[in-house]
Amino acid sequence: MENLISTPAAPATIPDTTEATEHDVVVAARLLAADAVEAARSGHPGTAIALAPIATALFQRHIEHDPADPQWQGRDRFVLSCGHASILLYTQLFLTGYDVTIDDLRAFRTLGSRTPGHPELGHTAGVETTTGPLGQGLATAVGMAMGMLHERATFDPDAPRGASPFDRHVWVLASDGDLQEGISYEAGALAGRHGLDNLTVVYDDNDIQIEGDTRLTSSEDVGARFRAQGWHVERIELAASGDVDVDELDRVLGAPNPVGKPRLVILKSQIAYPSPGALNTAASHGAPLGAAEIGLLREALGTQAAPFDVSEAVLRRSRVARARGARLHAEWDEAFSRWQASDAGRADAHAAFRARRLPDDLDTRLPRFDPGTEVSTRDASGAAIQALAQALPAMWGGSADLAEPNRTEIHAGGSFLPEETALGTRAGRNIHWGVREHAMGAAMNGIALAGGWRVFAGTFLVFSDYQRPAIRLSALMGLPVTYLWSHDSVALGQDGPTHQPIEHLASLRAMPGFTVVRPADANETVAAWQAIVEADSPAGLVLGRQGVPVLDIPIADVRAGVRRGGYVVRDVVAPDAVIIATGSEVALALSAAETAAASGLAIRVVSMPSREWFLAQDAAYRDAVLPPSLHARVAVEAASPFGWHEIVGSSGAVVGIDEFGLSAPAADALRERGMTEERVLDALRSVTARS
Repeated sequence: MENLISTPAAPATIPDTTEATEHDVVVAARLLAADAVEAARSGHPGTAIALAPIATALFQRHIEHDPADPQWQGRDRFVLSCGHASILLYTQLFLTGYDVTIDDLRAFRTLGSRTPGHPELGHTAGVETTTGPLGQGLATAVGMAMGMLHERATFDPDAPRGASPFDRHVWVLASDGDLQEGISYEAGALAGRHGLDNLTVVYDDNDIQIEGDTRLTSSEDVGARFRAQGWHVERIELAASGDVDVDELDRVLGAPNPVGKPRLVILKSQIAYPSPGALNTAASHGAPLGAAEIGLLREALGTQAAPFDVSEAVLRRSRVARARGARLHAEWDEAFSRWQASDAGRADAHAAFRARRLPDDLDTRLPRFDPGTEVSTRDASGAAIQALAQALPAMWGGSADLAEPNRTEIHAGGSFLPEETALGTRAGRNIHWGVREHAMGAAMNGIALAGGWRVFAGTFLVFSDYQRPAIRLSALMGLPVTYLWSHDSVALGQDGPTHQPIEHLASLRAMPGFTVVRPADANETVAAWQAIVEADSPAGLVLGRQGVPVLDIPIADVRAGVRRGGYVVRDVVAPDAVIIATGSEVALALSAAETAAASGLAIRVVSMPSREWFLAQDAAYRDAVLPPSLHARVAVEAASPFGWHEIVGSSGAVVGIDEFGLSAPAADALRERGMTEERVLDALRSVTARS
């Protein structure tokens, strides 16, 4: 009998009293995966068919979850790192009673479907993170585990292991491709160093990839690799039947992780088992099996059920997970209530953490800098971090071994490390990421997904290239993480072109859903931090290491202007032209405007720390800052000119850098690459002559 809704069907005229077994649930899961991919004529059936017994065991017995409340804060997390096998997850969500229907499975990979080709956060009930780019899910899960352990250490440090409502677990299903991506090496090392004993990764070792046998690409001992990184590793061979060995998996997963060790379970499987013609074939990885082969699969499974036909008996059996979830939820609620009652102040602090509340007096707690002084924006950011860390206990972060040059250390915050290292505690607020930018970005996403954390991480702007996939997922999921990038231009100087970003600002601005902020001075930097925490969305803060003058602008105007992305910092009556600048080039623009005034040109100067925030303003505000009738416009930024013509128009000019940098002292490098007042003046003369 077909069931079209996510809760058990109403009784038929003659009630179905058949009792189903877990084997029957696994059969249904295997066929749903095959049928959904076949209906879509697209997808990855082999892994989903082979691993249906594992996914069923996880969702029925090991993951603590409540299908009736996917956002229950006491739940474990499940991450399908091999996101291409999304139908494996969707079938479990349907079978266990989440808000996923049989019609959703029928609509797999179609336009508007709630079951897209890869799992997407916020799109399907029960999906905990967006996955698909291989390795990202595993690294995100490392961040989730870090966030959970930090929450426990912050709010319930004295409870014995297993006795706190904050003792939650992260479960990952990963593939060969996940572990071949370089990010997995970074993430594995992080998890081992931080002793993430609330993390279990089940690695599907099936010997098959798109191009064929994994021996074509890999000869490493995966278990030895993870043991060397500090993991507890167990290996589970195939059962005598040729299927995955669920009994042995249950034994392994039923035991807690050894203290201070994440756990890797290497699970042997045969892709597409038990489909006879597709078994152990590369073709079954990423293509429908075809009607004939699915017929053979049904024979091998001992059923002739029609496509998408799931009996009431199977649903009754699989949706025992709802009763289990309700029981776990109720037990957790009781434990959490006892914890709340034990310390009202601590409970209030946790409620504020969960709600991501900001203090009402945040504005007054932030530093202010006096005009006439010179302060680098990275130094101003460091001061802002100290003030924000005092005001926001949920704020923590670190750098890719660059805490000093990035100014990211939270003073007296301690190091986030296991107590047994004698180097820190799990309540420490400074994360030592090591030189691992890629995993750092992905783990930040996981930390944000784990709760109310306000997490940041720093590196040099040029190395944002290593973070690109993680940044993209931050933007795609809308996660409130802050990327902090210092050494923002050729003003970096003598480290030379390998370390001098040129194209990075333009490429980061091209990313939908992501905000780039490049403040002009110390007060703009503080205002940028404030605007970022208020916006609660993904952002990159771009900072310089050289001193820049603090502009003589009222603090209220600076903070209001930064929030709007752009504002007038030098105005004149009836301007002949306008200069739009960012970062350290705002001071250059102001100097050029003063020089131009001596020759009779009236120049308005606009600081535009964030083009994204500026373009989000209403037309009236944008036109007040950049009057449409004022065609004489010059943009000034020590980076690629790409994208600035959207602001300056066809009559405008861009003073930028369209070649790589060079090794020289900062002033020499800037001059050699044309970031001079004379070049700005030449551009002003050119645009005013054309207007």
